[in-house]
Amino acid sequence: MILSAAAPGQTALFPLRTEMQGRKDYPEIRSKQTREANDMQIIKLTEETRKNILDQLLKRSPSSYQGYEERVNAIVEQVREKGDEAVFGYTKQFDGVEVSAQTVRVTQVEIDEAYRHVEPGFLDVVRKALVNIRGYHEKQRKYSWFDSTENGTMLGQKITPLATVGVYVPGGKAVYPSSVLMNVVPAKVAGVPRIVMTTPPGKDGKIPVNTLIAANEAGVDEIYKVGGAQAIAALAFGTESIPKADKITGPGNIYVALAKKAVFGHVSIDSVAGPSEILVLADETANPRYVAADLLSQAEHDEMASAILVTTSETLAKAVAEEIEGFLKTLSRAEIIRKSLEQYGFILLADSLDDAVETVNEIASEHLEIVTKDAFQVMTRIRNAGAIFIGEYSSEPLGDYFAGPNHVLPTNGTAKFFSALSVDDFIKKSSIVYYSREALEPIHRDIIAFAEAEQLTAHANSIRVRFEEQD
Repeated sequence: MILSAAAPGQTALFPLRTEMQGRKDYPEIRSKQTREANDMQIIKLTEETRKNILDQLLKRSPSSYQGYEERVNAIVEQVREKGDEAVFGYTKQFDGVEVSAQTVRVTQVEIDEAYRHVEPGFLDVVRKALVNIRGYHEKQRKYSWFDSTENGTMLGQKITPLATVGVYVPGGKAVYPSSVLMNVVPAKVAGVPRIVMTTPPGKDGKIPVNTLIAANEAGVDEIYKVGGAQAIAALAFGTESIPKADKITGPGNIYVALAKKAVFGHVSIDSVAGPSEILVLADETANPRYVAADLLSQAEHDEMASAILVTTSETLAKAVAEEIEGFLKTLSRAEIIRKSLEQYGFILLADSLDDAVETVNEIASEHLEIVTKDAFQVMTRIRNAGAIFIGEYSSEPLGDYFAGPNHVLPTNGTAKFFSALSVDDFIKKSSIVYYSREALEPIHRDIIAFAEAEQLTAHANSIRVRFEEQD
């Protein structure tokens, strides 16, 4: 859901038209009649159209916006060199807010004030969601283990939580308390002792009430009023006021995404995320109204979001397109949705379920809904997806807010090799090796031979000296 390189209100950083729309063969992908009828592109699924769509989707990746990297790298270097001075200067420049060493950290007084102004219903929902999210992630917890043998060996794995984690939370026009919960809870379950959050202040110099409430309920230890690339740099290198983190997680606009890319190696990150996306795999049994609503739930994030239906039913395809037009007459973010659908909204007609599944695996969407007969059996054929929602009542927003699994997911096809944010992202695994003399003696010549085969004589000597009298 939230792992977007451009949050709502920040999409001006991205071009709204792409090379694809200037190509001569573009009409083959989207006919003039279809454009005039609605914003979704109904396309016959072939090898050519599948490739064209994949190429189109890949242009949404933050890696495609190198033009911003120079600016981002300059910000990162300034923060690295000048610390607080640079952070406070950029906060005034970009957010129009003056902060200082005395005001940059959110105080307990500010948190208490947030509780006085929060809607009681919202607080109740946050606490219910936390129960589900915490319960799910507790099942991911890893434990140290050790195996020993009678001949004097012990091998094992020691699990250690990261010491300090930095969580970035977007600000601006959009407020994402759900993102706070999804980033903080797995870190808390992992046992991270210090969780630091940064988020841009509003024009009044304050953090939104719902963001503060979610952070406090989830267990954030420190909150700083800093956003953008400067916040990522501050967490990566540390400043006089903001502590250095071992890992940075959380969504943001293109500047945030590229800043995370720039500091990777100095600090760990979750990913360099792209805009949000949803793919619905459906057949003639699906409810077109439900499918349309679910597609739009992601298209409303920003103009770069992607919403795709892959179906074997032409009847369903047409019905979904009609339902989308109906919803767009009433939804508050209709303008954003239309721009998203114009560029990255597709209805793909497949000849068979096999073709549909193959396409789903090629696209490797962040969110995948399966609304077919035998949906659980179809699920077993899915290799690539960030999160899989099965059945017509497992709508994607259920996962965004409440079900429990993490909504921080791989985007832009990276579900082929990345996973959802989890407890594993907040721990380190150290190998444990113990051998007694009695255990080492029978194999020491084998180790020496291996080392000498690599011409590493000091390696061989390290083993040889322990048995030189014997040998």
